[in-house]
Amino acid sequence: MTTADAIIALELGHYRLREQIGGSAYGIIWRASGPQATRDVAIKLINQEQMARALPAQRTRWTTSANNEIAFLQSLEPWDERHIVRLLDSGWHDGLPVLALELMGSDLGKHMVALKSRAETVPLAQALGWIAQINQALAKVHQYGWRYLDLKPANVLLDPHLHTVKLADFGTNRELGSLQAHSYAGTANWQAPEQFFPADGGGYATGPRSDYFSLGALFYFLVTSGILLRFCSDCGQAYREHHVAGANLLRGMHGGEIPSALHAGEEERFAAAIPADKRDAALELLRALLQIDPAKRPRHAIQISRMLNTIQGVKPARGVFDTVDPVLAMRRPSAVNGWQSLQVA
Repeated sequence: MTTADAIIALELGHYRLREQIGGSAYGIIWRASGPQATRDVAIKLINQEQMARALPAQRTRWTTSANNEIAFLQSLEPWDERHIVRLLDSGWHDGLPVLALELMGSDLGKHMVALKSRAETVPLAQALGWIAQINQALAKVHQYGWRYLDLKPANVLLDPHLHTVKLADFGTNRELGSLQAHSYAGTANWQAPEQFFPADGGGYATGPRSDYFSLGALFYFLVTSGILLRFCSDCGQAYREHHVAGANLLRGMHGGEIPSALHAGEEERFAAAIPADKRDAALELLRALLQIDPAKRPRHAIQISRMLNTIQGVKPARGVFDTVDPVLAMRRPSAVNGWQSLQVA
């Protein structure tokens, strides 16, 4: 078992573990000090205790996930890291892959809890800004040929001083090029329907638009001051009680159909938190993101960016260079557009 003060030797340096700051069944995150005169980093290790109890197939999957995460982060260009956590170093410890990542101040989950304890809310402009930044991060994930599949507040790291966010934890990534249904992946409280409810032939038939459903769930969560959609809450409870079998049990409770993702009362609660002049546009985006049918959700980050601009009353000037605009970013050859330049109308 890895403990505080343990030394982790990676490719570029040695790191001393200080305190555990996060973790799950898959991985454990430590604050660690690096080489002299450098900032502390976040060291991500595979959970060795869980690894020892897991079946061989699960062990292989966890190791593969960590290696995929390292490969994805190493493939990014420096300008792609504006809203994606930076990989600083990597290597192996006790026969398992390890990541050294930039250390951020908090995450959206902890931040929302802190706000609630002070009876504060997220200003709408801030919520829209964070959704826009996450949309840009997802555009990069998709551009590099992956679907993310684990968007949730705990995976959105926050710099509380700059009010910027970065996407983290890419172990759940699945390649966009693979059209086969895959094994269960993600977190039930934040999944798209096609992630939670298996396809007719078995497995889970997800795509890039699966990430947009989770973006919609997060949009609702931020605007309503930390309230989870009933759909997400029900899926989470079903998974906790029955694991993957909970999906069919939940469908059975709704006449064999996938339950609605957005109820009238939830629309009313969301609308009440939005100024009247922005309400219709905000509801339009929320409804689009939370469609049960993936084909009815926004096609790509460009469409979401435009809908966010509409909410804010912003009409970007044509032809103006903006390094953080996903419209511009998606013009670059990518896995999504077949490595061809995208013409934007």
